[in-house]
Amino acid sequence: MEDLRYPIGNFDLRNPVTPDEVKRALDDIEEAPAKVRQAVASLDPEQIETPYRPGGWTIRQVVHHIPDSHINSYTRFRFALTESNPPVKGYMEDRWAELVDARTASMDLSLNLLEALHKRWIILLRSLKGEDLKRTFQHSQYGPISLDRNICLYGWHGRHHTAHITSLRKRMGW
Repeated sequence: MEDLRYPIGNFDLRNPVTPDEVKRALDDIEEAPAKVRQAVASLDPEQIETPYRPGGWTIRQVVHHIPDSHINSYTRFRFALTESNPPVKGYMEDRWAELVDARTASMDLSLNLLEALHKRWIILLRSLKGEDLKRTFQHSQYGPISLDRNICLYGWHGRHHTAHITSLRKRMGW
């Protein structure tokens, strides 16, 4: 039976990553905005307010969550590239998803934000080589995370949430 929380499987932060995985993840990050936009294309207002799973976020909340998370990650990359293993704070994404903008704002705002963010982010990410990729930040919940691993996490993250939407569409016949 499919786990509706993890339609593409869970990401394991402990596994080492390979250069090929980083390259694929960079492609995933670059493609994510278009894939999210395509996943929500032609949905009506009732469909947008449908949770992707029982007890889960609505499609609107998922779409707003993606740039929320990716902005945090983009900032963490910048800290790690300019400081030595800087501390970074986690955030309560479940509470962010309940804020009024995540529950009511047009998805176009976050889709446009995601596109602009990823255009800039991918320039930075594709410039990283060798030792840059091994730089770390100290996450308040998960400990030290290397940039190559975080690239893979965010390649997965975009695919993960896109799959929440596309798997719901498939199950509902939309």
